[in-house]
Amino acid sequence: MAATKAQSSKLARTNRSLPKRQLSEGDVESRDQVRLHYGDALELYGSWRTPICIVSDGPYGIKGFPGDPPTPETLPEIYRPHIEAWSRYSTPETTLWFWNTELGWATVHPILVANGWEYRCCHIWDKGLGHVAGNANSQTLRKFPVVTEVCVQYVKPARFRFEGREVSMQEWLRLEWLRTGLPLSLTNEACNVRNAATRKYFTKCHLWYFPPVEAFERLVAYANTHGATEGKPYFSIDGNLPLSGEQWSRMRAKFHCEVGINNVWREPPVRGVERLKEKYRCVHNNQKPLRLIDICIQACTEPGDVVWEPFGGLCSAAIASHSNGRACHSAEIMPEYWLASTERLKTYDE
Repeated sequence: MAATKAQSSKLARTNRSLPKRQLSEGDVESRDQVRLHYGDALELYGSWRTPICIVSDGPYGIKGFPGDPPTPETLPEIYRPHIEAWSRYSTPETTLWFWNTELGWATVHPILVANGWEYRCCHIWDKGLGHVAGNANSQTLRKFPVVTEVCVQYVKPARFRFEGREVSMQEWLRLEWLRTGLPLSLTNEACNVRNAATRKYFTKCHLWYFPPVEAFERLVAYANTHGATEGKPYFSIDGNLPLSGEQWSRMRAKFHCEVGINNVWREPPVRGVERLKEKYRCVHNNQKPLRLIDICIQACTEPGDVVWEPFGGLCSAAIASHSNGRACHSAEIMPEYWLASTERLKTYDE
C-alpha cells in the first residue's frame, strides 16, 4: 500500500542523521502510551503491563543483521527464556505474532507449544517478484528463490483446575455440567436452543465451539438454580462465585478479521519514504512494512490495549501502536537502532 502525500511528509522527517548521545541501560523514550526501552527485554518484562498482543520479530538465524546468528540451530536457546516469560506474563486474552523464516519458525515452534502456546494460523508475507533480485543463485543453492517470510499467530488458551488436575476449557465446561447431576440434554434448554449446546459447547470432539457470553451466562444460571445443592457454585474458578459473563469474555484472545484480508499478505519490502535511512544506508535490513504490523495489532487489540515488542529493532510495533491508540512496551539493545526508533517515534506523525 503506497504512502499518502501526508504520510510521505511524516516519514521523510525520520530519514535524517541519527542523534549522537550517551546511552545508559534503562533509558526510556516515551510518547503518550508508548515506551521505548533501551535494554534487554528479559530484564524488563516484569515491569511491563500485561500484554494483549506480542509482536516478536527477533533473530532469524540467517545473519541478516547485527546479533542475528548465521544458522537457525541456536534459535531455540535464544528464544526459550523469552517464550517462558511471555507465557508467565500473558493471559488467555493474549495473541502472539511470531515473525521469522519458515525454517526459523519451525525450529522454535516446539518451544512455543511446550510453553502453552497454541498454533492458530501461519501468514505468508509475499514480497513479490521484485524481491528476487540478489536474493539467491538458484543453480548454486538448488532451490527456487525465496520471496517470503512468515508471521505465525499463536494464542494462549485458558487452563482450568478440576479436582487437582489441569484441564482444557472444553473439558472443564463438560465436567462442571456433569457435576450438577443434570443430564447434558438440559444444556439445550438452558441455552434456549434445540440441540446446539450439546452439539457445540459440550461435545468431546474437535468440532467444539466457545460458548458466547450470553450462552455461558444462561448455562451458569441454569446450573446454579437446578443443579445439586452440595456442588454449588458451578462454573466457578475460586469456589466462591461463578464466573460472570464479563470474566468469561476474557477467557480467550480477541480477534477481528477485516474484509479482504487473508493469510497471504502481498506487500513489497519497505522502500521509499517509509524506509529509514542514514544518508544513503538503510538503518536496518529487516524493517517491516507498517501496514503488516497494523494488521496484526488491529486484529487482536482494542484502543488502550497493551502491545509488547521484545525485539524492537526500529520498533515498528511501537509506531503502529501509537498510530492506533494502543499502549506499547518495546525493547532494543542495539544503540543505533534504539536511537533511530526514538527519533522515529518523535517525528512520525507531527
